[in-house]
Amino acid sequence: MRSYSAASLLRNEHSQVSRQRIIALLGRRDAPTDAVEEYCRYLGEALHEHGYDLKIERVAWEESGWSSAMRRLRRRAKDWNGVWVLLQYTALAWSARGFPLRFLRVLKTLNAAGVRVGVVYHDVEPYEGTRVIDRLRRRAQLRAMREAFRVSEAAIFTVPIEKLSWFERQRGDPLFIPVGANLPASRQAAPLRQHNSTDNKLTIAVFGVTGGNTGKREIENISEAVRFAASRVKNLRLIVLGRHARDSEGELRKALKEGPVEVHVLGVLPAEDVLRILSTSDVMLFVRAPISSRRGSAIAGIACGLPVVAFEGPETAPPITEAGLALYSPQRKGDLGHALVRVLEDEHYRSTLAQRSWLAQAKYFSWRAIAARYAELLKKEK
Repeated sequence: MRSYSAASLLRNEHSQVSRQRIIALLGRRDAPTDAVEEYCRYLGEALHEHGYDLKIERVAWEESGWSSAMRRLRRRAKDWNGVWVLLQYTALAWSARGFPLRFLRVLKTLNAAGVRVGVVYHDVEPYEGTRVIDRLRRRAQLRAMREAFRVSEAAIFTVPIEKLSWFERQRGDPLFIPVGANLPASRQAAPLRQHNSTDNKLTIAVFGVTGGNTGKREIENISEAVRFAASRVKNLRLIVLGRHARDSEGELRKALKEGPVEVHVLGVLPAEDVLRILSTSDVMLFVRAPISSRRGSAIAGIACGLPVVAFEGPETAPPITEAGLALYSPQRKGDLGHALVRVLEDEHYRSTLAQRSWLAQAKYFSWRAIAARYAELLKKEK
């Protein structure tokens, strides 16, 4: 039987008693994976060493309706007086159609209960679109985001503040904290990464595909770039995994059936398997959106020490630009393929980009670095 000293028992008891409680409050659950919930879980694990205990709670309005969900929130919030509640904002978490005005009711309820509210903006811009419904949705989202900043005690943005098109500083000191990769022990992944030399193939990884027509365009871009790379570089392997990967398998295989490329489409996998696959790949293609410090799937590649072939956009700024990015221009036909070939052909260039990704991961995107930023906020006195 294992024995414990009195001193160790006291230390454990003291650690449990002294740990400060935090609540991460989420809206409806996303499927098949919920990136925001995973974000909160990994953040909570990293905050342990700072003396915090983060619990995940939900306003389950989609399951029980808004009236029932708000009644439950009011009961729960009575127990959170003086506690930090990190309210996670995406438009679709608080409205099925992206009209998140009830999010403001949640804020009002928390403030009435004496809660210390910090809003974490995972969506940092309103949705685009030119239809009447798009303009109305955008107006509702802007109102929710601005009002949330006004009435909360703290605002945490996942992109640099100066990159926000709508933000006008009214009061307070908003905080920029990039997201991390939703992968286990991601801060240790890059040093373990090694080229899979058993068959001498170079592996290109794609983590996540957008659904619908946008996803079809992504598959066209990926297929064109990989075909071009295969004409210049031998022994290539393409692995597509994550959300909507299975939906795009038919089109992907059809587009690449004439090329000498080994294709694997794996779909949604456990985080441990994602970590293993990315850590043994050689380069990541990220074509879903401009590279940004809030794009967790791109940061997964950085966390695994990969060069990331991506394109710039309004949110592209340090610290993401300190990672190993090989940037291409979507406006220049064929530029994605040329950027990919350069990474694959030039081993020194590829190694340099991989090292930059690892350094950026350790400094900015590891959960340890992210938790340290949160700890600074949580220690603030009113």
